[in-house]
Amino acid sequence: MSHYSNSRKKSDKSKRYTSRDERGSKKRSSSSAMKRKSSSSPRGASPRRGKRPVVNFDPSLFMKKVEEQTAAQVYVPQNTFSDFALEGQLHENIEKKGYVAPTPIQDQAISHLLEGRDVVGAANTGTGKTAAFLIPLINNVLTGKASRVLVIAPTRELAIQIREEFKSFTEQTNLTSVLCIGGVNINFQIKGLRKNPTFVIGTPGRLLDLEENGMINFGNYSSIVLDEVDRMLDMGFIKDIKHIIGKLPKKRHSLFFSATLPKDLQNLMSSFLRNPISISVRTRESAENVNQEVIKVGAQNKVELLHDLLIKPELKKVLIFLRTKRVVDKLAKELTARGFVVGLIHGNRSQAQRSKALQAFQAGKTNILLATDVVSRGIDIDDISHVINFDLPQTYEDYIHRIGRTGRANKIGQAITLV
Repeated sequence: MSHYSNSRKKSDKSKRYTSRDERGSKKRSSSSAMKRKSSSSPRGASPRRGKRPVVNFDPSLFMKKVEEQTAAQVYVPQNTFSDFALEGQLHENIEKKGYVAPTPIQDQAISHLLEGRDVVGAANTGTGKTAAFLIPLINNVLTGKASRVLVIAPTRELAIQIREEFKSFTEQTNLTSVLCIGGVNINFQIKGLRKNPTFVIGTPGRLLDLEENGMINFGNYSSIVLDEVDRMLDMGFIKDIKHIIGKLPKKRHSLFFSATLPKDLQNLMSSFLRNPISISVRTRESAENVNQEVIKVGAQNKVELLHDLLIKPELKKVLIFLRTKRVVDKLAKELTARGFVVGLIHGNRSQAQRSKALQAFQAGKTNILLATDVVSRGIDIDDISHVINFDLPQTYEDYIHRIGRTGRANKIGQAITLV
């Protein structure tokens, strides 16, 4: 059991809320372990206790070299942002951000959303989907077509990114928002909710805790966005989402975004959406522009090998993946002692610590970031030069997700796996 589970006292609200927010990731690792034949841990058992399951995934089977960059298919938009019937101030804010030609998901979704149509969008991170739903929903509130909007995201980091986008689109308007995520003081969120904000952006666990304490009524929201629903499924949040959907008003505007649409999501979609417009934005494989390499450690100490890699000048911005929170902490201390400046994010870090580490990495103040798989799902940075798998991923999907953090923005990325 996590130490969070021992902190359910009413006098310590922040620990209680963190407990629910972390619950989904614990379910995910438990279910993943049950799928592996070698798993010896009971469902819900802490990965720190006993021996970790033997990993059957062999990344060397999928190694490839990229000789030259694979060009993404060129999309010709049918609209410009000036073509959309938007409020004047919203148009000004869009122009201020430098937006001219919409991305495919924006081009195809905005008009339908302005009309109040339900939309299911097959689109992943990096396609511009956040603006695709925020712009029309903001406009609908400004014009009185909608009253309140609820946006649910699987991770704190993604929710924070959505909130920042919202603030940039709503400058000089009277629209307000509250960010409802775990790992931060609940009292500020309660205070914000009492002011009846037009947008609430949050993660499932914290939203449910707020509802249990009478701080939020999901029946008051006329528009709702479920973002990256496949991640919510993967992280064990689907029961929470179904609960929230059950409390929504029957007459509502619903948006559903997911990079993939597995069968497990079909029933959820049918219960959530009403005659939706389906939009699919096909993108190339995240690993298509990534050189993949395996280095066998042999008798050499793995930390020594990592040290030798990190001092190479071509490793400009490096994201290092590790299996557990404890190993992240241990490696961070070791690298710091060796003179490296590193950041780290994992589930036991406070939200302030995680945000500070991510911001420093984005700004180039640190060029090495250590992370676990679950927390890394909120990382969306274009200029990562290298991904290093210090510990092996447990599945092929985890491997593809990890190395997809590099090779972005028309660049060839580098992925190194230590075995």
